[in-house]
Amino acid sequence: MAQRIVVKVGTSTLLRESGGVNFREMDALARVLSDLKNMGSKIILVSSGAIGVGTVKLGLPKRPAELRRKQAAAAVGQCELMHLYDKFFGEYSQTVAQILLTDADVEDPHRREHLTGTFDAILDMGVIPVVNENDSVSSSEIETGSRKVLGDNDTLSAIVAGLCRADLLVLLSDIDGLYDADPRKDPAAQLIPRVTAITPEIEALAGGGGTKWGTGGMATKLSAARYAMEKGIDMVIANSDKLDALYDIVEGKPVGTRFTAKA
Repeated sequence: MAQRIVVKVGTSTLLRESGGVNFREMDALARVLSDLKNMGSKIILVSSGAIGVGTVKLGLPKRPAELRRKQAAAAVGQCELMHLYDKFFGEYSQTVAQILLTDADVEDPHRREHLTGTFDAILDMGVIPVVNENDSVSSSEIETGSRKVLGDNDTLSAIVAGLCRADLLVLLSDIDGLYDADPRKDPAAQLIPRVTAITPEIEALAGGGGTKWGTGGMATKLSAARYAMEKGIDMVIANSDKLDALYDIVEGKPVGTRFTAKA
């Protein structure tokens, strides 16, 4: 079983399409991750959702368009998000910690070193760190057109996996994995169970962006896979609707699409 596991969950998992927090999914996520921790793994959760949850909390009809309002929504949403994670993980006797990152934190060698030490200490204490980009002060993800290191939580999760020297990175999405065609348009599309290299042919399979609540897409997941594989970390894309499949993923069984790093 993998010892250090980074699990990334997207906004589409945390929020229902009609609006409102998906408490059922959050509870299931906390239950499975807590159980994996009790089985001996060290868990790091990278969670999107601050702006989406803040949008719901503030009673706004849709995600704000203006940068400062997005950042204000993120400030409200991050507080609510951690409150919910503390509640749900607490039901399974787990303690969580919050780590919010910016580009500068992962670019600067001294900050990176301190971050690695902080992650080590948190994990040694038996705590589950919940990581997100600090959207209230950083615009890497929510504002386009500028140079950025993070920019999306798929990339962030791969960087965190590298910082934590993880054995496995799992991206939970609203799709079963990488397909040879768009399964939403082509009923004959086939799931690709294993990828050993990010080739131009694999890159060509990436579609557009994510849901109305989130910002991700297959292109960002492939970028994360490339980064993880270069660090010697396996990565799996799997459907968040099947959270119990995390047990099989950790055991190396064929679930979703596994990007296999070279030894």
